[in-house]
Amino acid sequence: MQGPTPAADPQSFDRVLSSMCTEPHPAARAAAERFLATNPGDPGTYRTVAELEDRAVELLASLVDHPSPADAAGYVTSGGTEANLQAVRAARDRHAAAHRNGGPGVNVVAPESAHFSFHKAADVLGVALRTVPLDEDHRADIEAMWAAVDDATALVVGVAGTTEYGRVDPIPELGRIASSVNALLHVDAAWGGFLLPFTDHDWSFADAPVDTLTVDPHKFGQAPVPAGGLLARESATLDALAVETPYLETRSQATLTGTRSGAGVAGTVAAMKELWPDGYREAAERAGENAEWLAAELSARGYDVVEPELPLVAAAMPNEEFDALRKAGWRISRTGAGELRIVCMPHVTREMLRALVDDLDRIHT
Repeated sequence: MQGPTPAADPQSFDRVLSSMCTEPHPAARAAAERFLATNPGDPGTYRTVAELEDRAVELLASLVDHPSPADAAGYVTSGGTEANLQAVRAARDRHAAAHRNGGPGVNVVAPESAHFSFHKAADVLGVALRTVPLDEDHRADIEAMWAAVDDATALVVGVAGTTEYGRVDPIPELGRIASSVNALLHVDAAWGGFLLPFTDHDWSFADAPVDTLTVDPHKFGQAPVPAGGLLARESATLDALAVETPYLETRSQATLTGTRSGAGVAGTVAAMKELWPDGYREAAERAGENAEWLAAELSARGYDVVEPELPLVAAAMPNEEFDALRKAGWRISRTGAGELRIVCMPHVTREMLRALVDDLDRIHT
């Protein structure tokens, strides 16, 4: 089957069904362009973008039900990988500070569904990552999580919107597990954070003793790349990461990358001003309806489909059919178990999904 010529536009999302990034909102794109040459890593010099970052943190804190959005600790990261690494780093350092007289090697306990960034973090930071099996519905297995923690556990990780199946771990129970060994609790809501406020899931600062949380505006938040987010319940958590910056106007920073793009900061504020909450609610509802529609269409054609929880569809599909869709120009991916994986982002329309199903039907004829 001959596929179409790849689009010349490098930012075309016409057939992109695998990405957790999406077309930025026009207001976010315009704001990003205005702040391309600014560096929030040097807030003393770039004061306007520093003030915008304070506003971005406040908006994100409101999104995730932080107890004090106006005073929330956090910053706009390059993405979920940096935010997750920083959460591990903060937990490691706070654990070390609590064991000044010597303590066992630090470990982090996370479900197998945790993003691969935690493997990077463990390698870079020299901590042991203990990954725990999932239950039958692709969530963290609570009994296994209880069994995995000990006095050397610095951080317990829960995922609110897994990258393979869109599942939400039982965050309140993970909070109890973390508290039992005086560990911090981190929630990776990089993708799910802009969807979950419009559901009845328990996942946020208001629902559990969450210490740190990742949420990415450049995913469902429709901000430009790069624009991730890290938030902490207490400023002391980020203070543990601070290093001196003697040659800058400001004397210390808790970020990882130092120089950062003001475009992501400005784009985040612009997108959230335009879309929070009604625009995001409408996008979440539309994405959920599209995921349910696609799941039903695939099920009707005999595919074994994982029932969507958030707008992500996974379905068992023979390799030859998957490859035929790729040759037809569809940007699709597989789960670790090999299933077709489709993410219904804001740019994904019902017409796109109908075209995908039509191509599947042609493959079978």
